[in-house]
Amino acid sequence: MAWPYQVTMCKSLAASSDEISQTRRMTSERKYNEVDGENEALSFDCYDDDDDFDTFPDGDCGSDEGVLGFSDPFSSEVKPRILLMGLRRSGKSSIQKVVFHKMSPNETLFLESTNKICREDVSNSSFVSFQIWDFPGQIDFFDPTFDYEMIFRGTGALIFVIDSQDDYVEALSRLHLTVTRAYKVNPDINFEVFIHKVDGLSDDHKIEKQRDIHKRASDDLADAGLERIHLSFYLTSIYDHSIFEAFSKVVQKLIPQLPTLENLLNIFISNSGIEKAFLFDVVSKIYIATDSCPVDMQTYELCCDMIDVVIDISCIYGLTGDEVGTPYDKESMAIIHLNNTTVMYLKEVTKFLALVCFLREESFERIGLIDYNFHCFKKAIEEVFDMRLKVQRSRKLLSQRRWSRQTVPNGTQVHPH
Repeated sequence: MAWPYQVTMCKSLAASSDEISQTRRMTSERKYNEVDGENEALSFDCYDDDDDFDTFPDGDCGSDEGVLGFSDPFSSEVKPRILLMGLRRSGKSSIQKVVFHKMSPNETLFLESTNKICREDVSNSSFVSFQIWDFPGQIDFFDPTFDYEMIFRGTGALIFVIDSQDDYVEALSRLHLTVTRAYKVNPDINFEVFIHKVDGLSDDHKIEKQRDIHKRASDDLADAGLERIHLSFYLTSIYDHSIFEAFSKVVQKLIPQLPTLENLLNIFISNSGIEKAFLFDVVSKIYIATDSCPVDMQTYELCCDMIDVVIDISCIYGLTGDEVGTPYDKESMAIIHLNNTTVMYLKEVTKFLALVCFLREESFERIGLIDYNFHCFKKAIEEVFDMRLKVQRSRKLLSQRRWSRQTVPNGTQVHPH
């Protein structure tokens, strides 16, 4: 059987470890410090074919030191919260396990039904840093013991999962109740609706389901005088990459640096002869940013497969027998030549993130130019976080000074007049 592509990988080789699935699961459960951010104006110098840069040395240009230290020990900001809600057996826990714990979709068939609120920190990268709250389907918002105001007040996104293979009349009623309650507490919540388990439906049936659910949910909000509430709808399944793409769109709304990252990617591809570029979190395979060109589902699936190839081969050859940790590091790089004259190029940006590009073979001949522009892009990403860290440290120091001014030496607080 002929492979549809050729693979070239650069990675420091060491003793083999054949426990790929175990290592990947350990990788997915690692925790990193949180970095939050705001958009900052950057100077990003790239070069195109009109510039006098015909050849550059292949590989990394310059030192990689200072790029990886994005965690901020002084930050005390609360992580944005994502709520997973829906009726019982709608697939909420399965979604979380597949996306963030690398569980096989078939294994989710043996998951027990959630009977209490499960909270988990997801800090797989400096961007993907939030809390996921998985709610059991029997939660009653009218129960006086349920403090929904406290929960909704700190929520960044609310994902409501609807089982497309079941009667969704009750689900739509619960969706309306949940959205209206949440909106009154926090109007800034992003409301996302996952029309789930669509793998067993035809394409026409999927579109019909989405149209019907969208119309009913919108009509319910209009009847309640809440037309200003915006709901986003996604067709999802854990048996393909649709769930990863949907979660990518949700997470991107929680990244304040997103416009800056998209702008940097646009500059990078326009000056390097690249057709499409993604910035991926290598653990969850969520793409946190891409350029302004439309995203093709097949292209996204190829990116996910490429990341799997890199991690799998690195698990075998990239770790010694006594080494524990992630097989993805600053030396990780891969080149895949597809059979349609397209080249896929993966480069490590940070120990959390990877840049995956699509370009033609004739453009890939200017690899020196691409590598130089990538080095500029990598430095720009570093500046985004350096600027944010300075702001966070300044705010932390200012808060400490204000607290110290209101406190006398014996520890009692003084209330200023």
